[in-house]
Amino acid sequence: MVSTIGVVSLSSGIIGEDIVKHEVDLGVQRLKNLGLKPVFLPHSLKGLDFIKEHPEARAEDLIQAFSDDSIDMILCAIGGDDTYRLLPYLFENDELKKVIKPKIFLGFSDTTMNHLMLHKLGIETFYGQSFLADICELDKEMLPYSFHYFKELIETGKISEIRPSNVWYEERTDFSPKALGTPRVSHENTGFDLLQGNAQFEGEILGGCLESLYDIFDNSLHTDSTDLCQKYKLFPDLLDWEGKILLLETSEEKPNPIAFKKMLIVLKTTGIFEVISGLLVGKPMDEIYHDDYKKALLEIIDGNVPIVYNLNVGHATPRAIVPFGVHAYVDAKEQVILFDYNKKS
Repeated sequence: MVSTIGVVSLSSGIIGEDIVKHEVDLGVQRLKNLGLKPVFLPHSLKGLDFIKEHPEARAEDLIQAFSDDSIDMILCAIGGDDTYRLLPYLFENDELKKVIKPKIFLGFSDTTMNHLMLHKLGIETFYGQSFLADICELDKEMLPYSFHYFKELIETGKISEIRPSNVWYEERTDFSPKALGTPRVSHENTGFDLLQGNAQFEGEILGGCLESLYDIFDNSLHTDSTDLCQKYKLFPDLLDWEGKILLLETSEEKPNPIAFKKMLIVLKTTGIFEVISGLLVGKPMDEIYHDDYKKALLEIIDGNVPIVYNLNVGHATPRAIVPFGVHAYVDAKEQVILFDYNKKS
């Protein structure tokens, strides 16, 4: 189904740096081997400094990626921490709305903000993988579980179901050319973990990286993040969240339990946990604070909200791909999440 993939740098500009050229070259070859044509949008390879200093250029690339009918799928290069800065260049004069059309959009981490931007315009998106983190995996092949979902997405334009991975991997410490062709350290994975509530629940999934969602309400990282997110109403209102399933996962920063609780409490004050149908939580990277996060979730979130923990979604590897805006059926007992593209929530 997908033939041309447009790669965009909406957060960090790292893929334009020489330090990752061996990874980028590997990823480009992988895409070509799958019969795909990778296209890098005009500013995507201009490097860290340019991308940081020019949010308007990042926005131009996203607008072009949606405008260009030859591009079937938009793939985010990597995450970062300031893609919220694209908001005025995409929404002040309806710039994005004028060109928006259904198109596969895939990214995670800071890209959570971009998913919310596209959600505002009624576009279904896909959360969970990026070009540098997944397609450019330094092992001899993409991680098999991650590849399964990427292949399904490019071949069908959909993800039909998500099941747990049999293994999880430790994060690499060496991303240099010397690491090319080296395997990751793997461990047995334990599957979906129902912490509380009904094992079965349903609704459209929305959410993403907890730290990114927190930055919508807290400006300690960027002084203008809360003002911009509020001005352009980035966080959906409670009516929009009603009946949805919230997805949360934590970043490579591995927030300590105190910070994790603080972020959950900020989300709780929005009233979101009173209206959602359930909560899905990704495995923390390297399983750091795995049990502490479980305790925090049970302590802060009311017992009537179903919580399924330890999904292979987010910063821990391997990574599934989660459709946003598609009706999902979660069954923790059967260890599966099924998606119905015909049902509207």
